Amino acid sequence: MRRILVIDDEAQIRRLLEIAFAARDWEVFQAPTGFEGIQAIQAFKPDVVLLDLNLPDMSGLETLKRLREWSTVPVIVVSVRNAEADIVALLNAGADDYIVKPFYTNELMARVEAVHRRRMPDLEPVFVSGRLSFDAEHRLVKAGGAEVHLTPTEYSVLEILVRHAGKIVTRDKLLREVWGPAADAEEGSLRVYVNALRKKLEEDPSRPCLIVTESGVGYRLSLLPSQ
Repeated sequence: MRRILVIDDEAQIRRLLEIAFAARDWEVFQAPTGFEGIQAIQAFKPDVVLLDLNLPDMSGLETLKRLREWSTVPVIVVSVRNAEADIVALLNAGADDYIVKPFYTNELMARVEAVHRRRMPDLEPVFVSGRLSFDAEHRLVKAGGAEVHLTPTEYSVLEILVRHAGKIVTRDKLLREVWGPAADAEEGSLRVYVNALRKKLEEDPSRPCLIVTESGVGYRLSLLPSQ
């Protein structure tokens, strides 16, 4: 299931968006502050973030700048502010879109769907390599035709490898995009999660041909004929 995080200090707004997105098969997470929002992104690995500007601990702009130091997750700013200077500053800081409150729910939904589709623009709707099938839109992973349950972190590691399929992804890039500020302490965890993915996706995890180690550099997701 696709995941969305709402960072907003207004409980009513968070509840409204939770109901609206849950009805469209999104798993919804909430955070009332910028700090808790950054923590939630690290913990839950959302596909899209909705970010308010008027947060009690730090501004939405500061939250966005801190997030962009390590994450490329799509962010849509949702705010009562509509000054051109504010919008330009946020887009320059890494926001993917901007919508002004009050908003039409259907318009917000359409914008979320659009940034989510742009997340993996170079891939087919369903990416296939060997026995792996990766459906980013529905957050559905299969191996040999059978659905595979992945933890949020396993999914994030796999998604990055899929986005760069056929190319080497360095350990530093994986660590930075998955764990963010905690990346330096997680190199051992990366190996654990890669091994877990191999056990779930490879036909023979002891001789992986899908997720290949590039010695001393990182990992590569092989482009294999579909099975």
